[in-house]
Amino acid sequence: MMLFLLLLTLCGSLTQISAQYDPTWDSLDSRPLPDWYDKAKIGIFLHWGVYSVPSFGSEWFWFRWQGDNTYTYVKFMEENYPPTFTYQDFGKEFTAEFFEPEEWANLFVKSGAKYVVLTSKHHEGYTLWPSKYAYSWNAEDVGPHRDLVGDLANAVRQTDLHFGLYHSLFEWFHPLYNEDKTNNFTTSTFVDTKIIPEMKELINTYQPEVLWSDGDGEAPDSYWKSTEFLAWLYNESPVKDIVVTNDRWGSNVGCKHGGFFTCADRYNPGHLLPHKWENCMTVDKVSWGYRRNAVSRDILSIHELITTLTETISCGGNILINVGPTKEGTIIPVFQERLLQLGEWLSINGDAVYESNAWSVQNDTLTSGVWYTAKEPVVYAIVLNWPDDNLLKLGSANSLFSTDDTQVVLLGNDDSPLSWQSVDDQVNIAFPDKATVTSEWAWALKITPGST
Repeated sequence: MMLFLLLLTLCGSLTQISAQYDPTWDSLDSRPLPDWYDKAKIGIFLHWGVYSVPSFGSEWFWFRWQGDNTYTYVKFMEENYPPTFTYQDFGKEFTAEFFEPEEWANLFVKSGAKYVVLTSKHHEGYTLWPSKYAYSWNAEDVGPHRDLVGDLANAVRQTDLHFGLYHSLFEWFHPLYNEDKTNNFTTSTFVDTKIIPEMKELINTYQPEVLWSDGDGEAPDSYWKSTEFLAWLYNESPVKDIVVTNDRWGSNVGCKHGGFFTCADRYNPGHLLPHKWENCMTVDKVSWGYRRNAVSRDILSIHELITTLTETISCGGNILINVGPTKEGTIIPVFQERLLQLGEWLSINGDAVYESNAWSVQNDTLTSGVWYTAKEPVVYAIVLNWPDDNLLKLGSANSLFSTDDTQVVLLGNDDSPLSWQSVDDQVNIAFPDKATVTSEWAWALKITPGST
């Protein structure tokens, strides 16, 4: 018995050692993605910072104004601010006086999202938490005088949502970064003295379940010391067993390494990928940050949003839906409306989305605007356009109708199975009168194959 217990102890120790990850991509990429992330499917992205004060053009305001001197930004400043005005002067106007984190969290719950990702620091370098590495360029010292990351984290954690943080590696005008850049990234003073300590501070203080990295594209992963940091994150950090990360860890890394792939902004390949991925996209088609000069045609309709979600989920991705809050800390009504509409749709059709898997076919070969998900043995067909004459014709799903006892129901009208007929290489499904249907904007069929 003693020998058995000794062997058991040794095996346990070996298991623990083997679970450690080396600072190499081969080792880091072997880490299983925590399963909560794939099940969640839908997240909310929040781009919020000092750029929310001018709220003109995009979150790249400072760089467009003073980095590449884009005409419209320069003209905007010349016409509205004195010549001595600096970007830092916007900081005191980032007031967040109407920021009610519990209201935000409640809105995100109603949207049907399962996780939230807040920009803790964008490329401007301003941190939404009192970072000791931000040199008084943070929300505690300048602007709202509060810990915005902590406030939202606490509110979100009173719900069932997972809390995550975006963090930019580079900063446009930080002198240490620009010195390293001038040295062709052969020096790493910025990374060693600011970025690595800053990220560890962020992780240790707020323990996010998503670390969404960005701003990596000017330098390789070796400069950012990405593999060393990720080894610490996966081996030693307080979130080592639950955190998920993306692929923006160096100019040579995107869509190749990392927990989930983002590949590009608004990435929506339209086909199944062999690796878990995420479509980070915006309700405002133009900008990630809030813009006062946005017009109605710039805002996604609810049908456009559901379409993007459906295409993404059917191809195995998650969707991260961005809205930009105002400098006062509000989410404007049109963004609230889209999120609430999405939540209304998901309250009826969520079974076709949450915890689903990609099916063997992603979209129908006969009728456009029909996308599939699955929870074996059930297959869901999400129909983005109401069928002509209430008759839906499917080509890719015909194999599911090989026996007469296959059942089809319309989610939201589950008590009334739909009649269907298999004809040659297609199946025709009779939809009910549209006036009797609960769902709006798009409709999900639950197809349960009969016994064979």
